[in-house]
Amino acid sequence: MKAIKRRSRALVPMVVLALVIAACGGDTDDTTTTAGEATTTAAEATTTVAAETTTSAGDTTTSAAAAGDAVEIAAGDSITATFLPKCTNIAVFPQANSGAEEAAAELGSDPAEFVGPADCGDTTGQIEFMTNAVTQGVDAIMLSNNSGDQLDAPAQAAADAGIPVVTWDSPIPSATGESVFVAQVDFDETGQVMADMARSILGDDGGQFAILSATPDAANQNAWIAAMEEVIAGPDYANLELVETVYGNDVAEDSVTAALGLVDSHPDLELIMAPTTVGIVAAAQAMTQEGLCETIKVSGLGLPEEMAPYVESGCAPEFALWSFVDLGYLAYYVAYGIATEQIAAEEGTTFVAGRMGEYEITADPTRDAGLRVLMGPFSVYNAENPGT
Repeated sequence: MKAIKRRSRALVPMVVLALVIAACGGDTDDTTTTAGEATTTAAEATTTVAAETTTSAGDTTTSAAAAGDAVEIAAGDSITATFLPKCTNIAVFPQANSGAEEAAAELGSDPAEFVGPADCGDTTGQIEFMTNAVTQGVDAIMLSNNSGDQLDAPAQAAADAGIPVVTWDSPIPSATGESVFVAQVDFDETGQVMADMARSILGDDGGQFAILSATPDAANQNAWIAAMEEVIAGPDYANLELVETVYGNDVAEDSVTAALGLVDSHPDLELIMAPTTVGIVAAAQAMTQEGLCETIKVSGLGLPEEMAPYVESGCAPEFALWSFVDLGYLAYYVAYGIATEQIAAEEGTTFVAGRMGEYEITADPTRDAGLRVLMGPFSVYNAENPGT
């Protein structure tokens, strides 16, 4: 397999520094070929001419893409990579990293360096980690964006240095510097699922609900909320009233405070919808401790192992999520495939990612620009399907 190209880094630190200063000053399947093998054409096969030509991974990618075949991402190279979550102290992100480590082991590569801010409330901390990754000259960066457009400049610096930036969980809104976004589920579908859960919990009479999100700069949660707002504007959801959206910074204490603030501000509140695994647990804990679960329910996106007691008590009748282990696994395969030039970050590229099967790179329908790989699916959990 083709060796990883080593890029010239002489000017990278100065370029990155200038870009980061600017950013901080702004607003905050029929045939799959592998390297070392040659593919014979139909004409050659007819005349029984054996082809002994050795192709590079890049040439193989071109041939497979031209034939419309899915490229089976193959092991053989070891890359250096950074796996950068929103923060390191929330359970879903180490889970995603374990999936990335599984993929690296399958591909015979070194595991990515798992680094990031300790606190998801720190919405500027990722800038330094991105800058360091570019300066170090890694072969790939895998990013869950918690800094909004503040990461445009360092991501572009990475792209300029030839480093693929594969976002997962939360993309760069403008797609600046981004190679492709590995989406856990369709963002519009997330809004639909949350709206349906709210309607199911509040019943035919409907009622008031509020949203407890993570941070104002979390691109994924902002997109989910916007999608939900669009859904509930329809006539089938006319009895649902969204009264307020607040932020707990994905910090348990802040989220409890925000949840209790919603109770104080809205005496007729009947549901807190939290599209964050930290916020949903914090809201459920707060309602339980205050003895409010009979009147105010909790729903959103949560980990089954954390939400099980609240499902059992009836405080959180239903919630949804996907596998973060699978998300990290798929993100690593995509980053490895691009970094080793086995696949191109182009619309229409199809590939096979280990145990997870075949995927296609498409235009991202939820952003004005950018490419997407859609993982899926959603799982909805309730008393009949607690997921534990």
